[in-house]
Amino acid sequence: MFCYLKGEICAFKIHGQDVPFEAVVLNRTSGQGLILAKSPIDCELQKEYTFIIQAYDCGARPSGTYWKKSHKAVVHIQVNDVNEYTPTFKETIYKGVITEGKLYDNILQVEAVDEDCSPQYSQICNYEIVTPDVPYAIDRNGNIRNTEKLSYDEQHQYKFMVTAYDCGQKKAAENVLVHIEIKPVCKPGWQGWDKRKEYESGSGSKALFPNIHLETCGEPVSSVQTRIDLQTSHIGKGCDRDTYSEKSLQKLCGASSESVNLLPAPYGLSNWTSGLLLDSGHDSDLIFRFDGKHAAKIPDGAIPKNLSDQFTITMWMKHGPSPGLRAEKETILCNSDKTEMNRHHYALYVHNCRLVFLLRRDFDQIDTFRPAEFHWKLEQICDKEWHYYVVNVEFPVVTLYVDGVTYDPYLVTDDWPIHPSHIDMQLTVGACWQGGEIVKPRFAQFFHGSLAGLSIRPGKIESRKVISCLQTCKEGLDINSLESLGKEIKFHFNPAQSVLVIEGDDIDTVTRAMQLVAYINSRQFPTPGIRRYTISTTVQCFGEDTCISISNISAYIVVLQPVEPKITISGLDHFSRPASEFENNRGVILFPGLRIISTIRRGQHEDGKAHHISRPEEVVHNLDYCDILIVGDELNSEEECLELEPIELHGKHLEFTNSTSGMSIYGVDTMTNYEHVLRKLRYRNWKTASIFGRRFRLTCSELNGRYTSNEFNLEVNVLHNINLMDHVNHVMVQPQFLQSIHLPDLPGHNLNAAHSSVIPNAATIVIVVCICFLVFIIVLGVFRIRAAHQHTSRENESGKENEMDWDDSALTITVNPMENYEDQHHSEQESEEEEEGEEDDITSADSEESEEEEEAEHEDQQNVTRREQLEWDDSTLPY
Repeated sequence: MFCYLKGEICAFKIHGQDVPFEAVVLNRTSGQGLILAKSPIDCELQKEYTFIIQAYDCGARPSGTYWKKSHKAVVHIQVNDVNEYTPTFKETIYKGVITEGKLYDNILQVEAVDEDCSPQYSQICNYEIVTPDVPYAIDRNGNIRNTEKLSYDEQHQYKFMVTAYDCGQKKAAENVLVHIEIKPVCKPGWQGWDKRKEYESGSGSKALFPNIHLETCGEPVSSVQTRIDLQTSHIGKGCDRDTYSEKSLQKLCGASSESVNLLPAPYGLSNWTSGLLLDSGHDSDLIFRFDGKHAAKIPDGAIPKNLSDQFTITMWMKHGPSPGLRAEKETILCNSDKTEMNRHHYALYVHNCRLVFLLRRDFDQIDTFRPAEFHWKLEQICDKEWHYYVVNVEFPVVTLYVDGVTYDPYLVTDDWPIHPSHIDMQLTVGACWQGGEIVKPRFAQFFHGSLAGLSIRPGKIESRKVISCLQTCKEGLDINSLESLGKEIKFHFNPAQSVLVIEGDDIDTVTRAMQLVAYINSRQFPTPGIRRYTISTTVQCFGEDTCISISNISAYIVVLQPVEPKITISGLDHFSRPASEFENNRGVILFPGLRIISTIRRGQHEDGKAHHISRPEEVVHNLDYCDILIVGDELNSEEECLELEPIELHGKHLEFTNSTSGMSIYGVDTMTNYEHVLRKLRYRNWKTASIFGRRFRLTCSELNGRYTSNEFNLEVNVLHNINLMDHVNHVMVQPQFLQSIHLPDLPGHNLNAAHSSVIPNAATIVIVVCICFLVFIIVLGVFRIRAAHQHTSRENESGKENEMDWDDSALTITVNPMENYEDQHHSEQESEEEEEGEEDDITSADSEESEEEEEAEHEDQQNVTRREQLEWDDSTLPY
């Protein structure tokens, strides 16, 4: 509002273009006026306006216009701002990179703007970090800094939100993201490797470092050498080896079958190790732990009493120094006098961490000094690690192999030979037998440590090839695609493939070679557990020995638990045969329809709350032994035996041992070959009168007992008086009765089916007895004629394998006790008289009943044919 003081004012006029204002008169007399905006004013378009205004009085001209007007006045109008906008950031995200361990004054700057027109509301007066607990701060200009030294190992990056305020304290509508990455300080070393790797059985060669690379921080490198050490000393005998029996391993490696295992599994036919301590926890590696209190006597006859000039001793040993025992001898193997004296004929022992072999030759025509003690001083003897020792004796030369490396003795001492005597010798393991003690014989010089696979091969030394095979590991390091490395890279493995050394002049070439390094385990069922390994690297620069220090890497491989197989033996578990079949030259086959299968379950997975277990899947793998043991009394070698033709083992990796306790078939071979051999096993008994049955138990093993089969029990019955009962069966078994018999499956079908027991009721028994009594008078004469013929015919056919025999041992047929033609209470004289009477009866029958004979002969012929198909088990027949 304004005022013009001279006269009465009727109007105001504004001069100027596009002036968004107009002037109106409020009071003519006082000359007051008001300037108004024609429309809303926006300061963003124009912050101030300047124009001219004039006042007109109320006098009028004839033409109707005002004739008096005032001088021109200048009007200035300034537009004041309103805080109607919020700050907005110029970027959607702000990124920065810093190096760990440093404090920065300014990492990056964020910037926001405001669309308000006045300085009061258009300027940003403050910034703020919204995310709590971050080691960063921001000033009012948007500069961000870290408040502490940061570590790349603790956190690789940080993300937080920032907001802005204008000077009217209006906050930004949307916050902005700030991303700051922490860069590690350049440390030379291997990067891109995993600390943990998993290995599954059957997966072959698995790369350990597919993404590894070597960081040298820009230093010029002239050569790189890297060493990878795989640590497997805690697994079995130093690494994952086949845990087959020692005999089986020797046969696989081509060693002589004459080698005698002095530490066999403590069961079955070799049980002299049952009193020793087993070192458990090595997944069926047969390891014996000697604590200075236990030792074993080797049975007489296991090996020759006096070894020849050539023989070999092999063993696995883990030994360490024992406090307080450095002056004591620790005997591994000793052959000494059994009684009266303490002479040691040969021995292998540890003394003050030295391995000593003693060999005292027997006296002959020349009574002179001879080499007697051979000493080796090696670090391996007391390093508490597993090593494979082989002592090859070619007297007077003795050579020691340790893990395949040859060592000559550093000291050889001579001694007099042993004078002959009639004293027996005692071979022991784990201590030495002192037979000449005053009080009583005892063990002395006990061994402290662990042994496995101790064996003696008399008469011949072991070859280097066999020695290398016997100590080979089944796991180790490997390099995939060797051809891709070319000649630019050099690498070297140790014999056990647990150490790999890679050398190269170029970093990229060495890196590529490291990416091909793998772990491999060729066992079908590897030992589960952790295998640790280390990587040590040396880098050389031009003109310097060592310019970059590379830290060692420690990592590990987890070998997962393999799926365990279930070995199942099945077949005919109960049968009967006539006594004549047991007594002939071939005997009876024990396991005609035997089956050995192995199945696994591939594990389980979860589907919601339900657990699904896969169906058993048949797998193929080897066996290393099967034992057939006698249940009950041992075999009488004068009357019975188990027999297996050596030709059945031809072309197979199998051998067998036989004794009165049973038979052991051993060797690493397929389940099919074991089946074939077991199906040819026969049992003979040439004096069956005193026996009615025998029971056998069969078990098989994989990996020396790591996986064992079920115990398959077989019962074999002897059928006495089979001739009489064959004829009686033919006469008295009616079709109605046969229909109630449940036949077993024939060959080619399921031989494992259960055989139904047939037990007739009381009425049937009475009828059968009556029929037998009436018919017996008629058929007796004819039966005597046919009996001899049938007996001869059956002997000729008994050697053939009859796969259609019945297992009907539960069938009970009752006959008149008066009919027992093998009455055990008759004297020999009465038997002879009966035979004469039978001849008279035969003559009478020939002359008086020729027609009945022909008819009976036809019936007997049918009976023979039927018996060849279905043999009755009448072992339970009461006499």
